[in-house]
Amino acid sequence: MTEIEPETPKVLTGHAVIQDYLKSLDGSPGVYRMLNGVGEVLYVGKARNLRNRVSNYARPSGHSGRIARMISETASMMFLSTRTEVEALLLEQNLIKQLKPRYNVLMRDDKSFPNILISKDHPFPQIKKHRGRKSEKGSYFGPFASAGAVNRTLNQLQRVFLLRNCSDAMFQSRTRPCLQYQIKRCAAPCVGKVSGEGYGALVADAERFLQGKSTNVQADLAVEMAKASEEMEFERAAALRDRIRALTNVQQAQGINPAGVPEADVIALHLEGGQACVQVFFIRANQSWGNRDFYPRTGSGAEAPEILEAFLTQFYDDKEPPRLILLSHMVDNEDLVALALAERAGRKVELAVPQRGEKAELVENAVRNARESLARKMAESSTQNKLLAGLAEAFDLEAPPSRIEVYDNSHIQGTNAVGGMIVAGPEGFLKSQYRKFNIKSAAGANSDDFGMMKEVLTRRFERLLKEDPERKTDIWPDLLLIDGGAGQVSAVAEIMAELGVDDVPFIGVAKGIDRDQGKEEFYRVGEPVFALQRNDPVLYFVQRLRDEAHRWAIGVHRAKRAKAVGATPLDDVPGVGAGRKRALLAHFGSAKAVSRAGVEDLKAVDGISEAMAQTIHDFFHAKG
Repeated sequence: MTEIEPETPKVLTGHAVIQDYLKSLDGSPGVYRMLNGVGEVLYVGKARNLRNRVSNYARPSGHSGRIARMISETASMMFLSTRTEVEALLLEQNLIKQLKPRYNVLMRDDKSFPNILISKDHPFPQIKKHRGRKSEKGSYFGPFASAGAVNRTLNQLQRVFLLRNCSDAMFQSRTRPCLQYQIKRCAAPCVGKVSGEGYGALVADAERFLQGKSTNVQADLAVEMAKASEEMEFERAAALRDRIRALTNVQQAQGINPAGVPEADVIALHLEGGQACVQVFFIRANQSWGNRDFYPRTGSGAEAPEILEAFLTQFYDDKEPPRLILLSHMVDNEDLVALALAERAGRKVELAVPQRGEKAELVENAVRNARESLARKMAESSTQNKLLAGLAEAFDLEAPPSRIEVYDNSHIQGTNAVGGMIVAGPEGFLKSQYRKFNIKSAAGANSDDFGMMKEVLTRRFERLLKEDPERKTDIWPDLLLIDGGAGQVSAVAEIMAELGVDDVPFIGVAKGIDRDQGKEEFYRVGEPVFALQRNDPVLYFVQRLRDEAHRWAIGVHRAKRAKAVGATPLDDVPGVGAGRKRALLAHFGSAKAVSRAGVEDLKAVDGISEAMAQTIHDFFHAKG
């Protein structure tokens, strides 16, 4: 008698499954999720009316190829009703960023943008670059597209307005002017070369310029220069002339300076071959403060309006939108998106697709930049894909790797030991996913490179196994490159065996004979050592990966070493943060002097209460 195994029940998918959900839905706004047969979220969507929206998917025809594929894979749905449509929109974008469904448009780069800050917590304000939460007292100007754009503007502003960029501690310790004063980039308020009133006028001029009132600033400087010339103060007149020239250079460097657009973000999309580039230009105070390109995932073929809607809601999730957003294409649900952005800004936000005039020219310029950026990106991706295919062939991999992780360690005789990990894939280096590891075990102090590599790989893969044991996301590597030879490879093999990870290939990259670049040798477990031809593009590719990992590890090590050099015993005192540390050092001159101070002396420092003074005194007494 033959035993017949029961058949695995077939998972129903498609229109019929979706149709069943209509019975339990009403007309409230909300968010829905479409899942496949194994529970993976395929798509997250919002709806003004859940029943009406889902009924569209229940129709057997009339869908685009992308939506039809999505429906055919759908085995179940989940729903969450909201009070308003705006809540539904915001919840949708939060879920998209969290779940990263295959059919949704996803913005891949959500770095913060830098600002210029003129601090106001000091009698002589400092001008500096600022990134992150605006918690410091002062005037903020931005956003700028990149740190480079901020640095260029700061460089020119210092020439024009002579504002200091030194820290408060450095300002406090100066007894004579620094180099910035000698090269005419600071008014040297630290040593009294300018009065408080005179420096305040420079600050006011800088703020007027950053608010778009540069013409008034220039006119005032011209009047001052003429007056100085008439009074035969030729040296002062020459200095004012230099400031006017520097201000003109700033205006020329700004590039596009629209007279009729005081504040706007210009956002343009170019689609080609299923890939998208979104170009964002920042216009503030009638000046262009740079541009940034983004390459959102298009959700397996979404159209321009859907891509731009998703981009806007995700881009401004943690940023304040301007009063006007100029677009190359109007978004889906224009009124809803504008309302959501207005709630975030606390004022009206207008979305517009200009057809003529200066605003249309701004959008046209952004579209051209998006088109050219995408062309360069596609060319680079084609080359990168060829290199990944060559890497797979050279190292006998099953397929070209989508995620390569490269590891390296850095230390000086065991001090400040760190491990570094860089990530690369079809889109090149993924710098937002680089990681650093402070070596915590005795391996660092003992200069044990094998032990350090074991620690780094153990921590990395224990975290992967904890966060994504089923490997449903793209954070698992397809290939590991280790800087080192047979010893490092053996150490990695031991760790991978202990963790039960036996399907991630790893290769050691050693310099080879005489440590000559170009003679690299490659080590694999159970395989003979081999090398690639000197002129092989794959060899150059591996060298680039190895060198980038080395650069990253060295940078992390230097940062840790610099921090250690600047460390003081005050860092360990409970309740003493950066602000109190600066105040104590400025008052007493050194950490040693602080440790010897009495409670009454400590209380004399700004920000140090009697209780805190007692805490500091007790800390150093206990230490003694």
